[in-house]
Amino acid sequence: MPLPHPVPRTDEALARALAADLSAAGYTTEGLRRLWGAAADGAIGRGHALPARRLLAGDDSAVAVIARLFGLGDAVADVDAAFPATGLEGLESLGLVVHEDGLVRPLALIRPQAFVDEDGAGEWWMASDLDEAALGGPLPEDHVLGVGGASLTLAGLQLTSPASRALDLGTGCGIQALRARRQAPRVVATDVSERALAFTRLNAALNGVDGIETRIGDMFEPVRGELFDRIVSNPPFVITPRTAGVPAYEYRDAGRVGDGLVAEFVAGVGTHLAPGGTAQLLGNWETRDGVAGLDRVREWVEGSPVPLDAWVVEREDLDPIAYAELWIRDGGTAPGMARFDELLGAWLDDFAARGVTAIGFGYILLRRPLTGVPALSRYERLLQPVSEGGLGSHLTAALAAHDRLAALDDDGLAASILLVAPDVTEARHHLPGAENPSVIELRQGGGFGRVLDVDPALAALVGASDGDLAVGPLIDAIAQLMDTDAVALRTDLLSRVRELLFTGFLRFAD
Repeated sequence: MPLPHPVPRTDEALARALAADLSAAGYTTEGLRRLWGAAADGAIGRGHALPARRLLAGDDSAVAVIARLFGLGDAVADVDAAFPATGLEGLESLGLVVHEDGLVRPLALIRPQAFVDEDGAGEWWMASDLDEAALGGPLPEDHVLGVGGASLTLAGLQLTSPASRALDLGTGCGIQALRARRQAPRVVATDVSERALAFTRLNAALNGVDGIETRIGDMFEPVRGELFDRIVSNPPFVITPRTAGVPAYEYRDAGRVGDGLVAEFVAGVGTHLAPGGTAQLLGNWETRDGVAGLDRVREWVEGSPVPLDAWVVEREDLDPIAYAELWIRDGGTAPGMARFDELLGAWLDDFAARGVTAIGFGYILLRRPLTGVPALSRYERLLQPVSEGGLGSHLTAALAAHDRLAALDDDGLAASILLVAPDVTEARHHLPGAENPSVIELRQGGGFGRVLDVDPALAALVGASDGDLAVGPLIDAIAQLMDTDAVALRTDLLSRVRELLFTGFLRFAD
């Protein structure tokens, strides 16, 4: 028999009681790793709960009961000892469990989620709908997704500078709103799903976070006429065929054709940004009829009625078959199931109708310039693996460096004192028997993990940037050592120093 599918309810007192029970039991990310071990923890991350279930069998401790109920989505016989403050009645009142046939069955998942930002380490409990493993089948179309890879990516990308008022567009379970609240005292969280907004309210209450207002509506409709200095969005950007029989999951599909949702966001966000305000979102974009996806994103930005700075990073590029397979599996239909080929055919027909040959995924960072004149236009493909958890501070530093550089002419830059970033290393490659290196590489340990081929002059400048001498005198000294023209070398190196400052290889010493 299918489980009930109620909208969760928020009761501040019961949410506090539930948080107290979870905390007292040690229901944390580290507590779960200790409970079932690193191997089972890794298996859960890959969608396999069997090892953890086996390890929890016969364990009646509070944390084990909570882990089975809300971590794995399994029924348990009794919850009184594990939830002394909330009790069964409280869990039922919150819409989180149902008691039937002598068992307590979960109606939602609640999982701990650790995070680290500029203010330090912390942990949230995030409630969401039961996943495929707990349901034992495909997801309902109004499913509210928990914290997944894309959620964590955007949370890690959020700028770390303070903001006064933020908007989380398409909030889902609310993790972006919680993260934005760390930097802004007021956050508006919107969604087309009242169910999603209910989870956002519950998660805010469960984690004792105030200042988050929820509003229902599509795109910017709920905030018409309002301005924000920080907008974040992990919108339902998945490209889905508009064909009968293809599930339209609210958490990933906004009902637009192709990549229309991202184009619509870019077109509309500028009118909701205060001067100097920034917007960040994840998205897909199509390569159509020979026009590269990044070039299409550039056209969207340039067509914005409000001029925008833009930094767009493509992190992944999939062919139509691989893309379709990814999202068909995400909905709980695996290869070999009866409907898989039918759904795959619908996706491929949809892509063929628009001449789509590739689908990109990445990050879009937009800013409304204080001057009204865009000064940043950067579109790049960075496909190498990176640690996305710390990218927010990297992006924040890059924007600050860009703004400082925009105010510096070459003489001002030459007078600046620089430091090489602590995560930068140098690698030199020699042909056997050769005295001089054939390749010199600068490698970045943080940020986007860039690797740059540099010549001896730039390598020498970076190596000498220790906070002592200004750039100009360093270039003069390098020119003398290399017996080359100092004026020409200065012209060559200063433009590349600007790039190294923006990308984080170098920093201003003051």
